[in-house]
Amino acid sequence: MDRSDAGASAPPAGDGEAAGGTDVWGAVRAGLGGVFRMPRLGRRGVLAGLGVLCLAWASTALYRVQPDEKGVVLRFGRWVATTEPGLHAHLPWPIETVLLPKVTQVNQIQIGVGPSTGATGQQPGRGGQMLTGDENIVEADSTVFWKIREPGEFLFRVDNPELAVRTAAEGALRDIISRTPIQDAMSTKRQQIADQTRALLQTLLDGEHAGVEITQVQLQRVEPPLAVIDAFNDVQRARADQERARNEAEAYANDILPRARGEAEHIRQDAEAYRSQVVNLAHGEADAFLPMLQSYREARDVTARRLYQDSVDEVLRRASKVVVDTSGKGVSSVMPYLPVTEFKPPPAPPAAAQGAAK
Repeated sequence: MDRSDAGASAPPAGDGEAAGGTDVWGAVRAGLGGVFRMPRLGRRGVLAGLGVLCLAWASTALYRVQPDEKGVVLRFGRWVATTEPGLHAHLPWPIETVLLPKVTQVNQIQIGVGPSTGATGQQPGRGGQMLTGDENIVEADSTVFWKIREPGEFLFRVDNPELAVRTAAEGALRDIISRTPIQDAMSTKRQQIADQTRALLQTLLDGEHAGVEITQVQLQRVEPPLAVIDAFNDVQRARADQERARNEAEAYANDILPRARGEAEHIRQDAEAYRSQVVNLAHGEADAFLPMLQSYREARDVTARRLYQDSVDEVLRRASKVVVDTSGKGVSSVMPYLPVTEFKPPPAPPAAAQGAAK
């Protein structure tokens, strides 16, 4: 055999290596195909699989709303209904979905405090400064308690409900404080300010359809700024002294005036009694004189003599000396008389006293 025949019958080295590589990859593909080969299902198997898929898809239509929740049903992302607690159904996903917000959970927001509770641009312990009704400045802190009332409005009408509640609460508190004197805001009208703030805040949120119910507003701290708190305390002490002095004056007036009124009433009643007595005596004497006047008109001589005798008897009763005329007829010579010695003249004054009198 010559060299040309040997060279023509031998295959090229490169072609042998390529054929060996093709056989390896073919064996690998055959092995993987045997592992991942889908089983051959009949018609019943296909129907059973479709039934299972349909049941799984239909089960997405059932949902349960817990007692502390409300269901917000969305149809292609649009709010269409709100459901109460219990078991409900809607169109299967993705046609309709449901959101379950907590409607009984009470949330709280701190107003007018430092950054530890979420406010910005303030230092801890320094609340928001507000202008009072009498043009003073106070720092007021409060806590707002709120919960969801209308879940649909809460989720879709307001972009950030918590921020909306905070902003509206700050505005409502400033509005109420601006109409209240500083003394009332710090002492007697704190609860009234809290109630008015809650009512105004609820009105503002209802106007924006926020779906939020304000349950309570607690006014925690109302005091002047730290820079003037010492001077303010001095003013408060002076006002307390003024109030104490006013109370003492009122107590003294309440003690003196009723007593003076009582004495005046007593004097008036005594005067009325004396007046009544004098008038009654005058009426009595006048009434006693009328019969005598009638007798005088009927018998002038007898009545005149009788009056004369009564007058003389009244005069002699007070006389210190009695002169008896024994020449009278029908008169006894022995008459009772008052002893003259019993009526002594008063002693004469001394000479010095007489000279001084002259």
